[in-house]
Order: sequence, then C-alpha cells, then structure tokens
Amino acid sequence: MEWFWYVVAALGAGIGTGLAGLSAATVMVPILIVLCPSFAGETGAYQATAIALASDVLGSAVTAYTYAKHKNIDLKRGWIMLACILAMCAVGSYVAFIVGNVVLGSFTLFLTFFIGIRFLVKPDTSRNSTISKGEKLDWKGVAISLFFGLPIGFGAGFVGTGGGMMMLVVFTVFLAMDLKTAVGTSTFIMTFTALIASACHILIHPAILVEKWDVMLLCVTVATAASLISARFANRVDNRTVGLATGAILTLLGGAMLLLNFWPQISSAPLVTQTLRCLGTLLVFILPCVLVLIPIRFLTKVPSFVFRKLLHMVAFTCFVVMVLAAESWQAAALTSVTIAALAYPLLSIAESQPWYGNLFVQKSKGEVKRSLLMLFFMFAAAIAVAWGAFGKPYVAAASILMWGMGDAAAALVGIPFGKHKIPFEPIKGGKSYEGSMAMLVVSFLAGATILCLHQGLSPAAVMLPVLIASLMGTIVELLSPSEWDTLTVPIVILGFLLTLGV
Repeated sequence: MEWFWYVVAALGAGIGTGLAGLSAATVMVPILIVLCPSFAGETGAYQATAIALASDVLGSAVTAYTYAKHKNIDLKRGWIMLACILAMCAVGSYVAFIVGNVVLGSFTLFLTFFIGIRFLVKPDTSRNSTISKGEKLDWKGVAISLFFGLPIGFGAGFVGTGGGMMMLVVFTVFLAMDLKTAVGTSTFIMTFTALIASACHILIHPAILVEKWDVMLLCVTVATAASLISARFANRVDNRTVGLATGAILTLLGGAMLLLNFWPQISSAPLVTQTLRCLGTLLVFILPCVLVLIPIRFLTKVPSFVFRKLLHMVAFTCFVVMVLAAESWQAAALTSVTIAALAYPLLSIAESQPWYGNLFVQKSKGEVKRSLLMLFFMFAAAIAVAWGAFGKPYVAAASILMWGMGDAAAALVGIPFGKHKIPFEPIKGGKSYEGSMAMLVVSFLAGATILCLHQGLSPAAVMLPVLIASLMGTIVELLSPSEWDTLTVPIVILGFLLTLGV
C-alpha cells in the first residue's frame, strides 16, 4: 500500500511544481510522513524532505525548460534571489537535521494547508501593471531581493518547501512580474536550490540513499513526468484557473493530512469524532449528488426553477442524513454549524467566478450563500429543540421534510400549472391555489410517512397532528417573503408537531 502513496505523493508534487512553481515537498512530505509507516521514525520527515528535494531537481528543471520555451523566465530581476537562496540552503538543511522530526513534520503540514487557503483567497497574484521582461532591478528591487532571499533560502533547506511559493509571491507582488514569468523564474531557481539542498540532506544523513534509494527513484521519475505535463497545461490556461486548481488541491491535502496526523489527540474527544463521522457520511451523500446535478445543469435544458428545486432537495435531505448518521444530537447540531461555517466563505470566494451564476439560480445577489447559512443554522436549532430537549429526532426530520418536499411541490406544480392565482393582498409573488394544494398534500404525506416508519407511531396517531402542521406550514409559506420561508415554515411545522404531542 505504501507504494501507492509514493506514486500519489510524486504525482501531486509534480503537478504542484508544473502548475504554480511549488516545491515538491509542499505535497510530497505530508503524504509520506502521515500515510507511510516507513517514514514514521525519528528521521522520517528528514528523509521525506530529502526525497522531495531530489524529485524537485528534475521536476523543476523540466518545468523551467517549458516556461523558458514560452519566454517566461526573467533572471535579470531574479539573480539576487538566486544567489541568496543558494547561499542559505545548506545552512537550512543542517538546522533541519538538528531540530528533528516532530517540529519539521508538523510545520510542513500546516504550511501545506495555509498555502492552499492563500491560493483560494487570491488565486492570481499578478498586478494590473507589470514590468517588462529583462528590465533591471532598481535599488528597491535589490533591497527586496536581499530581504526575502536569505530567509527563503534558509526555509527551502530547512523544510524543503515554501521556497517556490514565497518566491512566487515576491516576484509577483514586490517585483512586478506576471504570474507565468514568476513561476518560470522560481522553478529555474528551485532547480539549483533543490540540487544543493538534497545533496546536503544526503551528505548529512547518508542512510537516505541506502534505505530509500528505490523510493527516491520512483518519486523522481513520476514527479518529473507530472511536472512536464502540468507545466504545458499551465502555459495554455489563464492564471486564475491555475491558482484556483492549486489552492483546492493543497487545501484538501493539507486538511486531510493534519486530520490524520493529529487523529490520536482528536479521537480522545468523543464529540469531535462523532461530528467527523457525521460529516464524512454527509460528504459521501453530497458528492454523488453534485456529480449528478452538474451535468443536469450544463448538459440538459431543464428549466431553471426545476434545477433550483433539485438543489433544495439535496439541501433538506442532508438533514435526514445527519439525523440518521449522528450518534448524538450534539454531533448532529455541530455538523450542521460546521457546514455553514465552511460553506459560507467558500461560496463568497466563488461568487466572483463566471460559472457561479450559471450553476446556481439566484433571485438576488448573494441569495445562495445567505439561504445556505440560514438553512444549516435552522437545522442545528431544530435538532437542539426536537432531539436535544424533547428526545424526538424524527419529529425534527419530519418537519424539515414536510417543508422541503412541500416547497418543492408548490414550485413544480404551481409555476407550470398554477392557473388560479390567490388574490389576497398579503400574499406576494403570484402564488396559486394549485401550488399551495400540492404543498399541503406532499407535506402531509412526507410527515406521516417518516413518523410512522421511524418514530414508530400508528397512522391514526399522526393523521390529525400532521394534517394541522401541514396546513399551518402551507399558510405560513404563502405569507412569508421568499427568502425567509427557509426559516419560518419549518419552525412553524416543528412547533405544531411538538405542541400537538407527536
């Protein structure tokens, strides 16, 4: 199994180098030290770093060659950084061996995660105004190169990672290179820094070659091939696409590796492990739904209002999955809050992308992220009240399904077939008798079904309470503003179900 992870680590390292000039260790070291037992010893992280640096030599070389073919290397603005980094690599390598495995490994894991977050927040580091290739450094450029070059060189030797990322930031933000020129220049420099740092690691700890020569050979070969392919891809797409792809990969990798690395400490808290299991089950449910919905949206002519309701169905069925998967109401509620806390900033970042508006059907700007935030916090509140206070988890599930399925039925029937509009003044949006009747019937059926099947109640015991709750939910849906029915309708339905003694 370890050989599988060696290949995965080398592929990820090569892709990171070719896409954005990242050091191979940014991806390779976390995978090796967390998932491969043979790198778990006292010098495991040091050996992993040496192998990553060796992989960087050819990987960076072929990447730099590809960027050079497209005239995307500028050494007139990067030569001081090159000199500083080469000078400090050996020092960093020696200090890394003295510090040891724990500090080195943990630092690398956190660095991978935060580099990924940085790319997601700002995928394109290019400035609006860049300096022409080949223009010499002024005195400010010299000072900046010296100020950043020395610590970057030390860091590259110390952890074997972060050097490419830091050079990329310095070249784009401070030295005004465009992104592709910055990547080409940084990978050219990394070819030499990786060579020096890997040689120093091997000289300081020769057992690396004796014990891990086969792993090193495999990783170097795979990483080099992946670097070449991804570099060619990066030179054919826009900067933002490269940045977003890199950020997503590194954030997921860093988060997963941190979780696995600190699992003994995490597993000592039962609520945390229960919440993580519930989150994992929810992701297993959501991912196939996403894989189905995206082709439906972009490859079919399904009406926008139908696709909108399909998204709603996935959202409210998440609640039932949480109730079924959670071992306690606290874990279910915390899962719901965690999803809201993670999804809201990610949607805020994605909102500026062209595909966002094509994928989601919004009635107003920011509606999707606001609705999702309200929805999952409402889920948490419903769980806390129905399950936590009354010990009736399936009453909470019934209230959410009654609202969700009823609301979907109201739109799917009312929009195409709603010929008779409700004329009362407080009701806005041209709602129809047909749509409201569909909501009432579907809400009743959904609530009665789940309470009879899972709460163990007889049909006679649930008929009247569920009918009253469905009727009140339908009335509230008619009177509520469109964005607020996410809160008002399920709360009213839940309140009536609990009040009527279900």
